[in-house]
Amino acid sequence: MLDQARSVLKSVFGFDAFRPGQEAVLGPVLAGRDVLAIMPTGAGKSLCYQLPALVGDGLTVVVSPLIALMRDQVAALTNTGIAAAALNSGNDPDEHRRVMEALRAGTLRLLYLAPERLARPDTAELLRRAGIRCLAIDEAHCVSQWGHDFRPEYLALGDLRRALGPVQTLAFTATADAATRTDIARRLFDSEPFVYVGGFDRPNLLLAMQPKDGPRRQILSFLAGRKGESGIVYCSSRAGTEELAAALAEAGHRALAYHAGLEKGQRAAAQDAFLREDGVVMVATIAFGMGIDKPDVRFVAHADLPKSIEAYYQEIGRAGRDGLPAETLTLYGMGDVRLRRLQIEEGQAPEEQKRIERQKLNALLSLCEAPRCRRQTLLAYFGEDSAPCGHCDLCLGEVQAFDGTVEAQKALSAIWRTGQRFGTEHLVNILVGTASDAVTQRGHERLPTFGVGADRPRDQWRAIFRQIYAAGLIAQDLSSDFGAWRITEQGVAVLKGKAAIELRSDVLKPRRRGRDRRAAAPSDAAADPALLAAMKALRRELATAQGIPAYAVFPDRTLIELAAIRPASLEEMRAVHGIGEAKLERYGRLFLAALAG
Repeated sequence: MLDQARSVLKSVFGFDAFRPGQEAVLGPVLAGRDVLAIMPTGAGKSLCYQLPALVGDGLTVVVSPLIALMRDQVAALTNTGIAAAALNSGNDPDEHRRVMEALRAGTLRLLYLAPERLARPDTAELLRRAGIRCLAIDEAHCVSQWGHDFRPEYLALGDLRRALGPVQTLAFTATADAATRTDIARRLFDSEPFVYVGGFDRPNLLLAMQPKDGPRRQILSFLAGRKGESGIVYCSSRAGTEELAAALAEAGHRALAYHAGLEKGQRAAAQDAFLREDGVVMVATIAFGMGIDKPDVRFVAHADLPKSIEAYYQEIGRAGRDGLPAETLTLYGMGDVRLRRLQIEEGQAPEEQKRIERQKLNALLSLCEAPRCRRQTLLAYFGEDSAPCGHCDLCLGEVQAFDGTVEAQKALSAIWRTGQRFGTEHLVNILVGTASDAVTQRGHERLPTFGVGADRPRDQWRAIFRQIYAAGLIAQDLSSDFGAWRITEQGVAVLKGKAAIELRSDVLKPRRRGRDRRAAAPSDAAADPALLAAMKALRRELATAQGIPAYAVFPDRTLIELAAIRPASLEEMRAVHGIGEAKLERYGRLFLAALAG
């Protein structure tokens, strides 16, 4: 059946070959096995249930977490000539009637279902009557309490699957560690599924992280050369999203705020604008993004530290899903880390889950302060080995590590001699020799450590504290008002000269302002800019007329190839990536006319 799937891949979707991992998953799916697949964002998970739905018989039901995403996926599929529909609370009465009629007639191949529909007692009976053959669950980590984005409504999935009887079940997610995978399998499957764990590398993403040094200015600088590009900027607070969106709009960006405190209509309008238009920057809390499948997101920035490496990976994974170069930037500060630690300690989770969350936060901080290739550190967390990528901020900056044992001993000595009762700023004052009121009131200006670090500026000492924290030499007392540092066993070994430590030299040097860390030459370099702009305008006009996202007409990659190759006939156009038979018939002559000028 794989040969038949390859034929459909080309004739319907316009793709010449499977992406890495797709064939390995499709084999068991087409053989009728239950499957749990962990595939990186941008790997084409959706094709692993869409293709079998077209090759086989019966109805495939897809559980998807976002109504707006569901609507756009259905629009993209129907625009490709596939019989697909959605059943959710966003349907108007006429649309609901049409979907129900199609279910009764057995004409649908794919039905997208919202999670809230799962709890309805009539859902299982409705799907059985419609001839359901396969249940596909997107964002399957939501079913697990060990997952980074647990959704209570997903708990009904296991009961629904059992009520449906012997129905093939497929579960897909981009991020699930071993504990989460085990929990997903336990909740969704009665017997052992085929488990596929794909590689986590996204080589088209440039990874970059910076200590906070005026976050608004840093974000504005990062976006300065990106006007007209689609992107996401994540903030930890609702107020932060609105303030930063306003600052970006003032700087000339089409920036919109999104958070759970906005009215439902405002959120829907902002999400629609982002999904359907070109060049929109969404400034959002993590309330935005689950399931977002916009292929041409060119950057993702974090104005505040993400929750965990899994959350970071999931969020940056929304960039570059079309395979073209995209960039990421994450800002972090000790304030972020302390807040996150307080949230963990004051939360209601069991102690075992808190322990895991602490480990995940420590792993994220280690990624921020990594002395080597950023991608190596990220992939190592997911159990993968890799060579230096040459394409992250650390590789591009020619970062070097140095023996930082003496600097670490000075910082540890300041902590020790002040009774392990003070936070970073007080200790930095002691090290650089600043006799602040707090220092003199406690007589700390008379300590042997006072002024021993005067050869380095304050920012460099702050960086050293971050690095020795990431290395496990010190721990923070969260019960302290000022985040007092305590020395760990590893720290004692360094302080006593029994162990050494390497530090990163780049964070100890003044950063060059305005340095261009953009990806290598973009893949649209061969396309004529004026011609590409004309085709984007035509795409926007067609999408607006049909009420569908612009990428549902053609994604950027297709337009770039059209502008570079300039096919002169429908037959030549058929060879372009992303142009299947239905789209060739619908749009081919219009774009040939645009290419002819």
